[in-house]
Amino acid sequence: MTQNTKSIELTTEPDLWSLYWNMLRSRLFELEVTRLWQEGRIPGEMHLGVGEEAVAAGVVSQLEEGDAMALDHRGTPALVMRGVKPVLLLQEFLGQPDGLCGGMGGHMHLFSKEHLAASSGIVGASGPAAAGFALAAQHLRPGKIAVAFFGEGAANQGMLMESMNLATVWKLPVIFVCKDNQQAISTPSPSVTGGKLTERARGVGMPAEAVDGLDVEQVWHWANQAITRARKGEGPSFVQAACTHLEGHLLGDPLLRIARRPIKEMKPMAGPLMKALLKPKGASIGKRTEGIRTITSLIKGSIKLRFSKQGDPLGLTRKKLESDKARLIGLEKKVEKEIRQVVETVLAPNPDNE
Repeated sequence: MTQNTKSIELTTEPDLWSLYWNMLRSRLFELEVTRLWQEGRIPGEMHLGVGEEAVAAGVVSQLEEGDAMALDHRGTPALVMRGVKPVLLLQEFLGQPDGLCGGMGGHMHLFSKEHLAASSGIVGASGPAAAGFALAAQHLRPGKIAVAFFGEGAANQGMLMESMNLATVWKLPVIFVCKDNQQAISTPSPSVTGGKLTERARGVGMPAEAVDGLDVEQVWHWANQAITRARKGEGPSFVQAACTHLEGHLLGDPLLRIARRPIKEMKPMAGPLMKALLKPKGASIGKRTEGIRTITSLIKGSIKLRFSKQGDPLGLTRKKLESDKARLIGLEKKVEKEIRQVVETVLAPNPDNE
């Protein structure tokens, strides 16, 4: 199950086993990344795609050689599913010189020429990057497409809107995939976004649809139509896929820390919050109370997410395959072995460095 070297003929029904395999490889890989980050082996911030696997799998599984991907700061799932070797990714995250980008890109700034894939930490940058990929495909590789992955917070960036506009005018073969978790870092997206994102996309003239980003089959069917349309030269499409970030905005997310250890984490915050609320100068008591209410609401939402399994696309997909337990367990053991070997390979002592 690696990247195909020949053109893929799109079918009308997805292979759920293959999709689950892709999702599980991504999830187990990122769980190992989490462990290594918590151990202090991976420096800096770490943004995971845990919870986005169904969105990535539903789209990436239908790409073929010559198609391009423009990714945001949590592009690991798409890269793993596209065929980038997990060993190269983990070496990169660890800052090793034999990593995908020589250990210089970290987890946000990744590039694979072989797979025509690039990621960026600049919010909204996947829009113009994908439009550029698509313009090149239109002139040099007819029938090939580009995909832009971004969060709903990025949809308010001007460069993304400009890219969608030009993509429509020039009928570029590009797919705009918005991964919507309703949370722009710690800001509830509805509080900073006017109207509906699907209506914005339709406003510049492209088909747009909202789908359940936890349902990999629903994402797959939408992508099948959008990709077929783009390959025929009929222009771009937009999807708003509702999903969750099961590890919050980034590893160590303060809201999730509170959800996991409420007493320990809230104790040092309670005093400063009350002091800010009762301070004689500054905003009105009403405004401050509203701010406290917003913080409380965010914490409640994180607690609900922490203890609910409804937002996990992997669990939802697995349920559909449980009728064949033997095959399911065999697949999972095979993936677990692969990811374990990836970690062992990367962490093995290197005689050259001794």
